[in-house]
Amino acid sequence: MTTPDASLPAERPRLRRAVFLLLCLLTGAGLSGLLWCVLAPGGWTAWEGLVLLAWLGILPWLCLCAGNALLGFILRLRGGEPALAVLPQLACLPSGPPRLRTALALCIRNEDMGAVLSSLVPLLDGLEAAGAGHRFTLWLLSDTQEPGLAAQEEAAMTAFATAREGRPILVRYRRRSHNTGFKAGNVMDFLDHHAGDHALFLCLDADSEMSAAAVLRLVGLMEADPKLAIVQQLIVGEPAEAAFPRIFQFGMRAGMRIWATGQAWWQLDQGPYWGHNAILRIAPFRAHARLEALPDGRPILSHDQIEAVRLHAAGWKVRCLPMEEGSLEGNPPTLPDFLARDRRWGAGNMQYLALLRLPGLTRMGRLQLLQAILLFLAAPLWLLLLAAAVLNAASGGGATTPAGPLLGLMLASWGALYAPKLLGYAELLLRGGRAAPYGGRAAVLRGALAEILFTTLLDPVTLADKALFLLRLSFGGRAGWLPQNRTARGILWRDAARLLWPHSLLGLLGLAALVAAGGTAWAWGAPFLLPLLGAIPFCVLTASPRFSSWLCRVGLCRTPEESPSSRAMSARGLADASAG
Repeated sequence: MTTPDASLPAERPRLRRAVFLLLCLLTGAGLSGLLWCVLAPGGWTAWEGLVLLAWLGILPWLCLCAGNALLGFILRLRGGEPALAVLPQLACLPSGPPRLRTALALCIRNEDMGAVLSSLVPLLDGLEAAGAGHRFTLWLLSDTQEPGLAAQEEAAMTAFATAREGRPILVRYRRRSHNTGFKAGNVMDFLDHHAGDHALFLCLDADSEMSAAAVLRLVGLMEADPKLAIVQQLIVGEPAEAAFPRIFQFGMRAGMRIWATGQAWWQLDQGPYWGHNAILRIAPFRAHARLEALPDGRPILSHDQIEAVRLHAAGWKVRCLPMEEGSLEGNPPTLPDFLARDRRWGAGNMQYLALLRLPGLTRMGRLQLLQAILLFLAAPLWLLLLAAAVLNAASGGGATTPAGPLLGLMLASWGALYAPKLLGYAELLLRGGRAAPYGGRAAVLRGALAEILFTTLLDPVTLADKALFLLRLSFGGRAGWLPQNRTARGILWRDAARLLWPHSLLGLLGLAALVAAGGTAWAWGAPFLLPLLGAIPFCVLTASPRFSSWLCRVGLCRTPEESPSSRAMSARGLADASAG
């Protein structure tokens, strides 16, 4: 094994962060210049002043998107393995079987145990086939509270453990009688009372799927650098037959690959944690990532980012591994499930406003929390900007707005916001070898066009939903951490209408106001307002079994894991990990 301190290159964090900041400033200056050209002619109205204020609130998020995307794109087009540029520990992985003991910790609550346990079998069998099973223990950590479900869960676990009895990987099950602190409390209770002599734990969710090769690589990284507290693997969507997750995760995958590579390059040892498909070192996590309740007594909902920044503050490294292979998760099967998940995340991320003032955090840690806040805070600002622009047009204030700069601003803003995804597609189209697992360049291009249309219809709905939810939250609404639906199903028209009528009404009122204003004002608002009007049919269509079946049949938005060669590729990865 190579000594980490002797082999890792100097990374010059100040220079990297200066480069990122410069990219953000240039993006911000360009967008601000376009905005000035749009608003300044003919003098300023009060509504245009409100547009400016909302825009300035959104601008940091646009700059983050563009800055991370440009860096990630450049790094991924360089020769060699892109992940080496951001995680040099990959070059000095130890040889032989793992030395450290690792707990495979899977958190469950009211889950379909058949699906959960079947997804674990390839991982357990792979680790045992690699001769590493004796260094791992599987722990299922239950927060199920309903007695009937708990009994079914325990029976399934007993049968599973019995079937694997005598094999190297031990199977353990623990259920809490009270789910204090939700998932974070579940994990810490396990570490305090059951972790034993394990040095590491791999945090998994009920819908996580990881390959043995990926897990062995994460363990090797922790052994290569004893100052690593968390290594967060990139996570991609598992193959999906339902239309909504199939199209959504095609674009998410392209964008996250680019974003994570760029972000990891400049954040270095103070990277993110997304709560699962990551490996963690038990001792520092127990010492520094224990979460107390908020000042009002509520538990912290989005635990992952604050756990990471507390480890930053204690001098431990948190790194992101921007590699996709062998790390999957399920995505919400329908639009209502997606919106419900977004609301949970939004409620948790907005709690970070109270945590920004915690003493001892690093500047990068506070920036990490601020990024998580901006992800959701941008939604009401977009809605405010739209409302102000509509009212400005309705009152005659937009009569002198020049069409050229306005079109330029809209296109530049769209390009900055979606830069990670667009450059992710560009990477695949420029590098034919990377497009091959998707079916080739033509398949990537077809999938990209379909996904861009999908996103054009989806994002106005999600932005409106986030904004309405945060508005309710600011007036005392509460959001708990409820079990997730993971089963694809069709959506009835009446159910879609019951959920999405406020979004449709918002689109109707906005479009009516712009039509009443006369001229071409309606055309400028149509890209946002028409998708709101179409939210109900969009919801029904993307949950339709017939439409979903058609997408699968024609192979649209196919991911590498659907390829016939994916099993062979996984087997080769496992063999490489075993030999390494």
